[in-house]
Amino acid sequence: MSETVLSNNDQPSATEPTHPITDKPVKRSGNGLAVLALLLGAAGVAVGGWGVWQVRQLQGNEFNQGEHIEALNQRAEALQQREQQISAQLASLPAANELEDRRRLVAQLQGDQQRLSQKLETVLGESRKEWRLAEAEHLLRLATLRLSALQDITSAKALVEGADQILREQSDPGSFAAREQLARSLAMLNNTQQPDRTGLFLKLAAQRDLVRELSAQSPEFASDADALGALSADGDVSSRLSQWWAEISKYFQVDFNADDNVRPLLAGQQLNQLRLALSLTIEQAQWAALNGEAKVYSQALDDARSVLLANFNADNPQSKAMLDSLNALADEPVAVATPDLSESLAAVQAYIQRRHLPAEAEGSKP
Repeated sequence: MSETVLSNNDQPSATEPTHPITDKPVKRSGNGLAVLALLLGAAGVAVGGWGVWQVRQLQGNEFNQGEHIEALNQRAEALQQREQQISAQLASLPAANELEDRRRLVAQLQGDQQRLSQKLETVLGESRKEWRLAEAEHLLRLATLRLSALQDITSAKALVEGADQILREQSDPGSFAAREQLARSLAMLNNTQQPDRTGLFLKLAAQRDLVRELSAQSPEFASDADALGALSADGDVSSRLSQWWAEISKYFQVDFNADDNVRPLLAGQQLNQLRLALSLTIEQAQWAALNGEAKVYSQALDDARSVLLANFNADNPQSKAMLDSLNALADEPVAVATPDLSESLAAVQAYIQRRHLPAEAEGSKP
């Protein structure tokens, strides 16, 4: 039984294929089919994944295209609104022929404006020159006024130099005569000495302050009491007599050969009145010095010296010093002979009139 089984097991199966020539059994290709199946399955999976990826890509593209289309739609709506606005603006604009007329009017207006600007520049240039010439004439009038009213040589010289500078800026040969006359006036002003009125005023003010310090000085007599005392120094009676004589000689002395007038001592109230009178005369001299009044200045100083000589002792050092100062101040010049600027003013006015003649002749032409 076992042998039969073994024999049956050892025999090839009827189902196993055999080689037609060798009659040997052929091995099955099950492993190859499995591999092939796996390959086919993997290929299918890959194709399926690629398909899924393509589907997702298509879905993503469709989504992006939807957003892009929506943005395009919004932009199209905005452009449509802008187009409507532009259409409304174009509808409000005038017609082409009207625009052409306006353009032509604008061009004509620009041309007229340019010509007017050129004319205005020309007129303003001439006006500036005319204004400067009028300023030169005004400066000469001021110089004449300063000379006649205040005798201010320095200010008049500066004003005339300013007028000459204006004529120099004109660069016009026609101004030669006017500038020549201005040069003459400047030469006369340079040769005229300016009085120091401020210095005189201050010097008189200092003398006026010293008036309050003037005082009446008691006369002192030189006696020979000391000599008498020396001669009688031996005796007691003589010594007492000499002392008494020395004390008495301080208050009075008899001089039979005196030729000068004896002036009494001034009381307090009378002295103050004299000081006030002297101060007023010096103040009047100050006013005359500032205003260039030579006669008033001389008269005021004469009055001051008269008050000083008539009422104060000439031997007083204060009175003597003040008298010397007043005498020195009386010699100072207060007024000067100022040059006449009328010819210079007339020359400048004639030059201005000559400049106006061509313009008037041109304006009178038809």
